[in-house]
Amino acid sequence: MAEPSLDDLETPPTAVAELAAAALAERTGVARHDIALTLGSGWGRAAERLGRTVAVVSAEDVPGFSVSGVPGHSGTLTSIELEHGLHALVIGARTHFYEGRGVRRVVHSVRTAAVAGARVMVLTNGAGGIRPHWTPGTPVLIDDHINLTAASPLEGATFVDLTDLYSRRLRAIARRVDPSLDEGVYVQFRGPHYETPAEVAMARTMGGSIVGMSTALEAIAARESGVEVLGMSLITNLAAGIQSTPLSHAEVLAAGKEAEPRLADLLARIVAAIADDLAAA
Repeated sequence: MAEPSLDDLETPPTAVAELAAAALAERTGVARHDIALTLGSGWGRAAERLGRTVAVVSAEDVPGFSVSGVPGHSGTLTSIELEHGLHALVIGARTHFYEGRGVRRVVHSVRTAAVAGARVMVLTNGAGGIRPHWTPGTPVLIDDHINLTAASPLEGATFVDLTDLYSRRLRAIARRVDPSLDEGVYVQFRGPHYETPAEVAMARTMGGSIVGMSTALEAIAARESGVEVLGMSLITNLAAGIQSTPLSHAEVLAAGKEAEPRLADLLARIVAAIADDLAAA
């Protein structure tokens, strides 16, 4: 009998997530991961600060995963031991919607984390800022999103409330760690091209303040799976029409690299605070 595949639309995606979670448990020796983190551009070094690395697994060795085709992503799944005997799963193998592999693969990491036991999903990204005072290197909490991909990870008659998708409780914990953190509405475009000035103006008129090409679809899948979501963006540049110079991926990578040490420290302290909260619950 053939192994369940994300490409077989007759197979529930949760079946592949169960296989992936079982493979992770076997390869890491960790039965349960309590917190999962997807580290986008600029956030990669946070894994070094979270705790003791237990195991590093190549994404290609776990069912449904593949190495990201985007520079700046490690292509690994890392198990880290936190305080209180908790464990974090750090996902460095994000699949973007614009890669054309289908929505199931975009959100497979989130579904796998949920099956692996995650109660909290931390989704990070590098993104363009619409508010002019957000200089490159500014971390921003996501308090809501606008999904402009014309897609959803939900299949069939699956109706999920997204009212508090980006958890107020988790945002409050993050602000206790750093009271200076600002908040904004993330707008996910399909990509991979950057947004035009007119599209950025549209996003701003609709209530958006951050533009990017990830996160929203993953957050929806996390909510469907019953996982609490904390979203954070690193402002790598001002969006088209806000800044006068052309946009480039090199600029994104450079801003992320410069901000990495500060972001690593910030995210490590936020995850520690979340772990404290989970242990006390």
